[in-house]
Amino acid sequence: MNAYEEYMKQVAQPMRDELTGAGFTELTTPEEVDSFVSEMEGTALVVVNSVCGCAAGLARPSAKESLQNTKRPDHIVTVFAGQDREATNRMREYFEGYEPTSPSMAVMKKGQVVHFIPREEIEDHEVEEIVANLTKAYDEYC
Repeated sequence: MNAYEEYMKQVAQPMRDELTGAGFTELTTPEEVDSFVSEMEGTALVVVNSVCGCAAGLARPSAKESLQNTKRPDHIVTVFAGQDREATNRMREYFEGYEPTSPSMAVMKKGQVVHFIPREEIEDHEVEEIVANLTKAYDEYC
């Protein structure tokens, strides 16, 4: 790993910890992504994490807060765009029909995306709006 990659890994670690500390499982390789999706039973929230400001101020806080809903996904996982590129690219292959954006969130059921929130529905929105978007999906699919 070169000096730049090492620096970026150190910079991103608190952003990873914010989700893993809330119970999210990190998928860091394409193999982990494939295994998760192929073996997934029930529902999952997948957060495509990133270092941008809207991930820090909106996406991660919304994802965590949404888990307080009565209905919630059976699994919560994350991939990190710009850090774990191969894992993120593999997860995006499962987001068929959706343009890749970071951050983004997907509710999956039986390995298929049933609800997707792209960056455009995160950036310039309030945490409460994003939480409502997620919890509406949980109420419908979980």
